[in-house]
Amino acid sequence: MLPLLGALAAGCQGVGSGPEEVRRERTEVHMGTAFRIVAYGGDAARVDAAMHAAFARIAALDASMTDYDRSSEPVQVSPDLFAVLELAARVSQASAGAFDVTVGPAMALWRRARRQGELPTRQRLEAARAAIGAQWVELDPAAGTVRLARPGMRLDLGGIAKGYAAQAAFDVMEAAGFPRALVDAGGDVVCGDPLSGADGWSIGLTALDGQPAKSIRVERAAVATSGDLFRFLEIDGVRYSHVLDPRTGLGVLGRRQATVVAPDGALADALASVACVLEPHEVLPAIARWPGAEVEVVFEDGAGVGTLRSAGFPERRSTGR
Repeated sequence: MLPLLGALAAGCQGVGSGPEEVRRERTEVHMGTAFRIVAYGGDAARVDAAMHAAFARIAALDASMTDYDRSSEPVQVSPDLFAVLELAARVSQASAGAFDVTVGPAMALWRRARRQGELPTRQRLEAARAAIGAQWVELDPAAGTVRLARPGMRLDLGGIAKGYAAQAAFDVMEAAGFPRALVDAGGDVVCGDPLSGADGWSIGLTALDGQPAKSIRVERAAVATSGDLFRFLEIDGVRYSHVLDPRTGLGVLGRRQATVVAPDGALADALASVACVLEPHEVLPAIARWPGAEVEVVFEDGAGVGTLRSAGFPERRSTGR
């Protein structure tokens, strides 16, 4: 989400645990948001140890995602950061630039605009836009290096890093023998197997007016929601979303909310931003390019509130991971 600031998945819970299962829950703050892990298992001490390892993985990723350099020389980065940048490049290309982690210069201007209540000057905006472009991020898989090939470039991983971390934390839980787990990274959710007798995990979604809208049920899937419900800027009667369009450097116009269900947390995170930036009629074809991904986008226009969704968007959904 360019970055995702304020995912809207309202609530998540599993039901139907067997008598031999204990439920454990823990929350820690990383990447500027609350990460919550819920897990079920037969041994509370082992579940707690797995949670400790999962949060250690998140903390390591928090540090890893900042180990790039703004210089024009190739810089060796962590395998995790390299993987995030590779996926970001693919999403950017497939979305014609609607997702772009080089949006950092415009994001800095937008944060300033929100503090001061005024749009960036045309000169500053043009300078920022000149430094945005995924095509100028040069990745060398053999060397594990990244080069930012244009002056003034700045990465902003807020639209993909939390989803990646949520997926990584879930993978730790599963590897430790606890696949009946859910990781919620401030609304970027990754969930595993349903509990005994349960019909998946219930993920609550919020309407454009902030009220609970509905729940979807998923298993072994990632869910990410992006929109401007809580964070936006209104200037001269025009509402600008906190979600930026990298192609313009400005906040997306009009109220919009998109929820993506996908096989992987990082992909769901990035595609939710894509679905908020593209025009509503462009969303379904764009998300259809990614196997296993489904989307629902709710938008407001002159005719009122409209909804578009993929044919496979869940009332109950498993991506089959």
